[in-house]
Amino acid sequence: MAEVIIYSTTVCPYCVRAKQLLERKGVAYKEINLSNEAPEVRMELMQRTNHRTVPQIFINDQFIGGFDQLYALEREGKLNELLA
Repeated sequence: MAEVIIYSTTVCPYCVRAKQLLERKGVAYKEINLSNEAPEVRMELMQRTNHRTVPQIFINDQFIGGFDQLYALEREGKLNELLA
C-alpha cells in the first residue's frame, strides 16, 4: 500500500474532507498537523510545494495537491492506481 502523508491544520474543512475520503477508501495515512509544528516546518513545506494552503497531500513522496486535486483523481478513477 502507498505511503500517504497529509499536512493539515486544526480548523481546516478541506483537510477533514480529504481525510474522510481516504478513510472511506480504507487508506491509512500519516497526518502532520502544522498547527502543532514549528513555523520552520510550514516554511519548508511551502518551499517544497510552492503552495501556502492546506491540506497538502503526498502519495509515495509525490505531491498531489490539496483536497480538490485528490477528489479529482478519485472522480477520474486514477486515485486507486496511485494508492496501489
